[in-house]
Amino acid sequence: MKKSLTYKILEKNLIEGIFKCGEEISVKVNQTLTQDSTGTMVYLQLEAMDINKIQTDLSVAYIDHNTLQQGFENADDHEFIKSVASKYGIIFSKAGNGICHQLHLERFGKPGSILIGSDSHTPTCGALGMISIGAGGLDVAIGMAKGYYYLKVPKVLNIELKGSLNKWTSAKDVILYILKELSVKGGVGYIIEYSGDGIKELSLTDRATITNMGAELGATTSIFPSDEITKDFLTRQNRSEDFISMEADEDAFYDKKIIIDLSLITPMVAKPHSPDNVDKICNMEKIKIDQVAIGSCTNSSYTDLMKVAKILKDKKVHENVSLVISPGSSNILKMLSDNGALGDLIKAGARVLEATCGPCIGMGQAPKTNAISLRTFNRNFKGRCGTSNGQVYLVSPETAAASAIAGYLIDPSTLGNPPVIDLPHKFQVHNNYFIFPNHNENKTEVIMGPNIKPFPINKPLCHKLEGKVLLKTGDNITTDDIMPSNGKLLPFRSNIPKLSDYAFGTICDNFKDICTQYGGGFIIGGHNYGQGSSREHAALVPLYLGVKAVIAKSFARIHKANLINVGIIPLEFKDPHSYDHFSFTHNLIIDNIIYQLENNCEILILNESRNKEIPLIFNGSKRDMEILKAGGYMNYAKKI
Repeated sequence: MKKSLTYKILEKNLIEGIFKCGEEISVKVNQTLTQDSTGTMVYLQLEAMDINKIQTDLSVAYIDHNTLQQGFENADDHEFIKSVASKYGIIFSKAGNGICHQLHLERFGKPGSILIGSDSHTPTCGALGMISIGAGGLDVAIGMAKGYYYLKVPKVLNIELKGSLNKWTSAKDVILYILKELSVKGGVGYIIEYSGDGIKELSLTDRATITNMGAELGATTSIFPSDEITKDFLTRQNRSEDFISMEADEDAFYDKKIIIDLSLITPMVAKPHSPDNVDKICNMEKIKIDQVAIGSCTNSSYTDLMKVAKILKDKKVHENVSLVISPGSSNILKMLSDNGALGDLIKAGARVLEATCGPCIGMGQAPKTNAISLRTFNRNFKGRCGTSNGQVYLVSPETAAASAIAGYLIDPSTLGNPPVIDLPHKFQVHNNYFIFPNHNENKTEVIMGPNIKPFPINKPLCHKLEGKVLLKTGDNITTDDIMPSNGKLLPFRSNIPKLSDYAFGTICDNFKDICTQYGGGFIIGGHNYGQGSSREHAALVPLYLGVKAVIAKSFARIHKANLINVGIIPLEFKDPHSYDHFSFTHNLIIDNIIYQLENNCEILILNESRNKEIPLIFNGSKRDMEILKAGGYMNYAKKI
């Protein structure tokens, strides 16, 4: 059978397992990345494994999320991560160096390799022709400690791009169009592999925008072939030696195929409060805007920001609009400074932030009450911007810049000819924000501040689970709902007890009190439970509060893995209509749970409050079951 690019790379790095769709395999982890919002927990877990050195070819710890230092907490976390990085030979990227995904794309990603990262937008590096998977922090810690990562052999969805992009239509419009067609659940269970003559229309950073937002489709990851465009990018980044050609066989087998004509795509917008709530801008009414934010790991490349600078040159940001710009890396910011584009942005009235995630995660630049905010980011979940009633629309950099001048959402294709960007022969590369490991140093002391608390560890699974329904949710519950993320809470990512005060804060005011009152219990969820960020805090906090199992119609991939990793059982309704048989405070009992898991049979749960037995399913591997029996991945890994 002729092979997809996806299968070629997975087979190249296969350690063990049967290479058959749906079967669990382990693959070599070539590279890992962490960021500081999830990294503290990753490195606490790495420390708990008591290893001498990491097993990856390269690992990088980026500081890019929690860079507002209003108290000691963030700075202490950064010092802890820096000390662990020194101890284990991990590259440390200081605050201000840039956003992990943009930096990794520029400096370290390699075609044909496997990267896992403790951030859901790790698939950005799929633009280089590498398998780049967002994973839970414990998976990344074990990837560093043991050198492997387990996954089920995925189905592969081929999206063939044909035709040419219209003027003013960008890669952001392409991925928004795909989200409109497939929805936030459309990529679940798939790796998305792009092909076709249309990919020649897309620069490497265009491709990165598309693979980045594949996370919003629910896909395991997304990937483009490594071709002449990849070679050109790596050469300009002074990394030509990292290039290898990687592509699918002609007439490769795919589980599903979609053909998209680029010429049919016009400037698009994702309306509140979901990345798949997409429409053509030309269909929209005239909407007055209050804020424009350009950047994030999705659209902060040199090309993106140069387009913005050219659109804004000799223009003025509308008096009623606040425009903020977050460059993707310090290299990009320096090039903008050196070529005069930074001056054009400032002259137009833009606020230029340091090269960090910032507003994308609610870390600063929260819009005013009831504001309309246009953002080039990847998510517009309710409250994520830091203002609970803010209305966030996702658009391309071109649309954002044109709208910042107009004062309302505008279709940029009405403006005449789009800007043309000439790439530098060589991108500037400097290392002054990196701390590279010195393998000749003595063993480094790990420094832990008072805000860093131990992560909770589960006990081995008992034979009987009993408890109340603590919460019943609807469909598409995000990890932002489960464990809210904003400037107020991000400094406590290393403090699970403190974070537990805010669990499910977007949908329930007193979840912790309920858990305390009933001594833990069960959560009932709808479809796509746990979509969004990879943050394992959305599993660690429920564990800390005594949640024993989550029963849902379906789960998002990373969150389901995180639940298993901490020892919370993710169960699915055999019949989705059974969801209707459960209500808040119903008493539930699962007897002989270990026997039922081991024998791969239906798992029967008794709703004692209705005297009704409901069949459930555990969709997991034998290894997943053993992890749950052990009380989580940490306990399991110590035994092997």
